[in-house]
Amino acid sequence: MNQATPTESASERFADIDRWSTVSAVSAMFDSQLSAIAAVGPELAAIARAAEETAARLLQGGRLVYAGAGTSGRIAVQDGIELTPTFGWSAARVAYALAGGEDALIGSVELAEDDRDAAARDLANIEITSNDVLVGVAASGRTPYTLSAIAQGNDAGALTIGIANNRPSPLLDTSEIGICAETGSEVIAGSTRMKAGTAQKVILNLFSTATMIRCGRVCRGRMVDMVISNQKLKARAVEIIEQLAGVGKAAAEASLAAANDSIKLGALHARGVALDEAMRLLGRCDGNLRDAMDELNGRLSAKGAAK
Repeated sequence: MNQATPTESASERFADIDRWSTVSAVSAMFDSQLSAIAAVGPELAAIARAAEETAARLLQGGRLVYAGAGTSGRIAVQDGIELTPTFGWSAARVAYALAGGEDALIGSVELAEDDRDAAARDLANIEITSNDVLVGVAASGRTPYTLSAIAQGNDAGALTIGIANNRPSPLLDTSEIGICAETGSEVIAGSTRMKAGTAQKVILNLFSTATMIRCGRVCRGRMVDMVISNQKLKARAVEIIEQLAGVGKAAAEASLAAANDSIKLGALHARGVALDEAMRLLGRCDGNLRDAMDELNGRLSAKGAAK
């Protein structure tokens, strides 16, 4: 029998938690959540490296692929889904290999995490290539489905990133970049939706957000590729243009409307740039609004100095 990993082992400290007062149990669980976040700290350099190398591939046209089973898989899918509304990242450039398929998002699919062949089929359907990035997430670091997915990614020449909560583990050993938040035993033995899941969510938040920053999807701390899908977000977009272009609300609203709800084009248009020129300027800067505005500022400064 395989020895239990730290995330699956029982802690004597919590052996009688079912006899504790509810407030004591909740307090203990709260403390464990804080320790889970602290466990991410030693991995910040690895997370930054993963984000930089991922952005380099994505900027060359690659895709981001998430793989996992159970809680880890669902957390990974959530991270990917949120890239489109938050950063305007094309949903066509995000893919998922989830043990049990879409049914596993809202229910438990028995034995799915042990199916190595299913992972191979799922990656074949995705048609992963050397341009892509595959992120595999597994608390134990030894989930067969996730390990098989990483193996397929390696064979295709994709950048592989493993996120686990136990060291050493096969997932960390076989991934090109390994990120491990060692969260240890859970308050409820083996319930890795708790500390391990929290640490995974923090790692993925940091990784994907840093990746989007490096891909030029953020300017001055604002979500400049945000998808405007309701009135609240339209109002936020207007505020972003006001702040970035230094104009009033009416001018920002007019520029956003003229730019067909593109915040980046709207911000440049609000600075007095015609839309066709704003598109060319962004194109020269690979869609990076900060670089486009720096070029515009330099152009305006040069014009002012020539007068």
